[in-house]
Amino acid sequence: MSLKNFIQLGRIEGISSLVLFFIAMPMKYGLGMAWAVTGVGWLHGILFTVYVGALILVGVERKWRLTSMILLFIAAILPGGPLYLEKFILNRENEV
Repeated sequence: MSLKNFIQLGRIEGISSLVLFFIAMPMKYGLGMAWAVTGVGWLHGILFTVYVGALILVGVERKWRLTSMILLFIAAILPGGPLYLEKFILNRENEV
């Protein structure tokens, strides 16, 4: 997987988590629309799993330090985390 594809996947995963936490969950708990969390949650779960797999593949391929990979994994757990760490990834790649 290319770095460009990994970053794009991170953007999509980050946006999906923001949609889940700040749109779908308020729809469920504020308006009683449980279906919103079901659909978005399912999609986000798939994207998160693919992102973690891609993180491992790209990290091993590019010989990233384990600490960098762990930081990126933790960021994926936070809403929108990969969006914030995109700059870190690009800076890290420019140093190599």
